[in-house]
Amino acid sequence: MIVRLSKSYPSRDGLPVIDRIDTAIFHVRYFTHCLQCSFCNDWCCRSGVDVDLQNVERINAHAAELEQLTGIPHTEWFEDNVVKDSEFPGGTHTRTMVVDGGCVFLDRRGRGCLLHAYCIERGLDCHELKPIVSSLFPLTFDEGLLHPSDEVSDKSLVCLGAGETLYSGARSDLLWYFGEECLAELDNIELLKPVYARE
Repeated sequence: MIVRLSKSYPSRDGLPVIDRIDTAIFHVRYFTHCLQCSFCNDWCCRSGVDVDLQNVERINAHAAELEQLTGIPHTEWFEDNVVKDSEFPGGTHTRTMVVDGGCVFLDRRGRGCLLHAYCIERGLDCHELKPIVSSLFPLTFDEGLLHPSDEVSDKSLVCLGAGETLYSGARSDLLWYFGEECLAELDNIELLKPVYARE
């Protein structure tokens, strides 16, 4: 069921903006704690991710250190193709390169995202470098709608079925991007879960 929010909520960078939600985010469950997973082999990091050009600049500002972690020159981190997209900060995005079957920032000596790990190690907020699409996954946004990612809808996400709801798993990230007022409204809608139980 699609529910319209009381107002539009722009992210802290102005884009994306959400004004509606798919209430499936309050029901569908997945194995939320990625680095505790023993069965997915970082499945969700196999295809790379869309990243706005402002985010690319922030990542490249740490190129020297990140090159040591990835073992790959920063000139090979992103696709050359730039896509105009009015939902991304700055109105454009590119995509991280895929190397040996995974995102260029996948930790091949361990687990998970090197951008995330790098931020934790340096005491940085991971949202500063990690793309919004990665941070919110398995939620995504489309023309103002906050909804489950395609991998949830087509049931290809290997960790579906047990754990927290999509909303619970992404709640702290939604707070960081969209703020307390937005989160309060989402929390209130979540309380109405029984109303949507038959969707």
